[in-house]
Amino acid sequence: MPISPNFTSVLSKDWEINFTQCTPNGYLKYTDLCNLLQLTAAAHSEVGGISFSDMQEFDQAWVLSRMRVEITALPKWQDVVTVKTWINSLENSRSVRALEMYVNGKKIVGSETYWAVFNTKARRPEALALPFEHFELFPDKRATEEGFSKININHEKEAVFEKTVYLSDLDIVNHVNNVKYLEWCLDHVDPKRIMKQEVKSFEMNFMKELSLQDNVVIHESEDDNHTTATFSITKDEKTCFALELHWK
Repeated sequence: MPISPNFTSVLSKDWEINFTQCTPNGYLKYTDLCNLLQLTAAAHSEVGGISFSDMQEFDQAWVLSRMRVEITALPKWQDVVTVKTWINSLENSRSVRALEMYVNGKKIVGSETYWAVFNTKARRPEALALPFEHFELFPDKRATEEGFSKININHEKEAVFEKTVYLSDLDIVNHVNNVKYLEWCLDHVDPKRIMKQEVKSFEMNFMKELSLQDNVVIHESEDDNHTTATFSITKDEKTCFALELHWK
């Protein structure tokens, strides 16, 4: 699609929280929080002419490499949230995008995301084939207090679950969707901690893609102070994903 006449370098989009996105206490699931952030990023790329459909003309797609989310509060059922997004940096095959979520004008979530341009046929990163100079960049306008980082993985972590990748785990790029990794790990967190909204922040590193029928192992460890939980997902003993949860 061509660049929209309504294109702006900072996009704001409203979403109403529906019941399918909520945990039994009526608050937004962490996975659906990530979905809303990703959908807002996709909406911005669409009006800016660098959407999935635009990029598929060159067999390209944006894939998430790292993501940090800082949470003050979660919205609840029927809340209307405003998600704002802008780009901190964009060059060659890499982009850093910021996102913030507001309820009634109050910021409740900040996120920093790191994206790579991925050739969906060659299955490797490459430079973006589309023009992007019309995007104004905001390198100093940060959405989080801390930036994303490389998660340190404890290779002696306990294996808590084995899983096979099914069709329902895949997305339009034909690999496991980033939110699915988070969902698999959160299923092994004490439900009371989730229901009490004890997650202060979390960070995800995506290292290797997973495909249909891949067999994976989920590992977990916790620090001595019980303030941080770390998960990793491995295939053939090689790490594909890492998640670090920070508790309030």
